[in-house]
Amino acid sequence: MSHIKPEETLMLLIDHQSGLFQLVKDIPVPDLRRNAIALAKVATLLQIPVITSASVPDGPNGPLIPEIHQAAPHAQYVGRRGEINVWDSADFVKAVEATGRKTLILAGTLTSVCMAFPSISAVAAGYKVYAVVDASGNSSVMGTDLTIARIVQAGVIPIDTLAVISELQQTWNRPDAMAFADIYADFNMPHYRLLIESYDKAQAVQKAKT
Repeated sequence: MSHIKPEETLMLLIDHQSGLFQLVKDIPVPDLRRNAIALAKVATLLQIPVITSASVPDGPNGPLIPEIHQAAPHAQYVGRRGEINVWDSADFVKAVEATGRKTLILAGTLTSVCMAFPSISAVAAGYKVYAVVDASGNSSVMGTDLTIARIVQAGVIPIDTLAVISELQQTWNRPDAMAFADIYADFNMPHYRLLIESYDKAQAVQKAKT
């Protein structure tokens, strides 16, 4: 398979807003939050550009959750003028084009709209799009199932957060391997922290014997 290459990739985190999170029923909101933050973290680690946007943040949809820009301080926020599909915003598309990158990792709340609409539009515009389903959130499981079927027909590639991080990582034989381990442990797989602690203890015991 062709790997997602960090140097060719742009991350789009769309409408992860506190008000919209109240509508999410297909995934526990704490999990959704952790997964979105994990994507921002791995983008920072690999110097992948990030663009965010919010739908009427001054209204009931609420502001973007602050953790995303905290985890990705380099992220560029692009406001819009009421467009539901972020791809209908000329400013947003201009920001995407300015990066020169043609592979998009995209997540958005709600899945049926904020993730699906721009994913389909971007594929039509010639981009390769990976839609991160568990870093998006929807009002029902049925809605998510229908959305996945729809985006696949349009040529979007559905994926989960763990697969995104692992595919970007490619190997444990790299100097930032422990930074990846921390992302898995803190944001995506809390039980991974136990594995790290167990390994560290085993290493310490082994060193004590020598």
